Amino acid sequence: MKVTLNADLGEGFGPWTMGDDAALLPLIGSASLACGFHAGDPGTMLRVAKLALAAGVSVGAHPGFDDLRGFGRRRIEIDPAEIPALLAYQVGALSAVCALARHRVTHVKPHGALYTMACADPVLAGAVAGAIAGLNRALILVAPAGTALAAAAGRYGLRLAAEAFCDRGYEADGSLTPRGVAGAVIDDPAEAAARAVAMVRDQAVVTRQGKVLPTRIDTLCLHGDSPAAPAIARAVVAALDEAGISRVSLPELHLG
Repeated sequence: MKVTLNADLGEGFGPWTMGDDAALLPLIGSASLACGFHAGDPGTMLRVAKLALAAGVSVGAHPGFDDLRGFGRRRIEIDPAEIPALLAYQVGALSAVCALARHRVTHVKPHGALYTMACADPVLAGAVAGAIAGLNRALILVAPAGTALAAAAGRYGLRLAAEAFCDRGYEADGSLTPRGVAGAVIDDPAEAAARAVAMVRDQAVVTRQGKVLPTRIDTLCLHGDSPAAPAIARAVVAALDEAGISRVSLPELHLG
């Protein structure tokens, strides 16, 4: 069994920092970098891209709504026709910065509300996947299996890395538990580690209600903005290693 551990990094802005990128990079296989709209800035992108290259970690773009104040987590009703430019601006910026770092962008994972909305809305999902395919069909799209966004990846000939979250709760319909609801965020390292092993081994997630939902899982996300993220990452890595599950980067997975 193989899996990629990924984390959302570079989510500071100017002198304001969020998360411990340096502590997480040695523990993960792939990083999704904020591109300046929900968080991040050119200097942060360059710094983290260089750190990722040194750590042997692949890098992807983490584009979101233009919503610094809301950290990209607020729903914005957007015309799908605006999506290509929204993504091109952010993915293009990170691609240029990565060129300076002698690194490259290998995947795209939408952020926050854009991610959630595209997973549920086939029209928005098609706009996202179509934009990524228009930029570079070799880019991997990260999205949960069984969602509208995953289906759109197939329609546009993109490779899909099916994602699950070992540090978030799930609802009966397979969606993430809304933040603010009890059980939405898993901050106990031992619990997150046990969930990670079970998810990869069983190719399934367990909801807050105890329902088992079978699903393809190629990559597990660790939220880098959580204060507990480094401790959770260390526990997850140890548990996966003990279970004999190989940890690789996204480009090393054989994705359909």
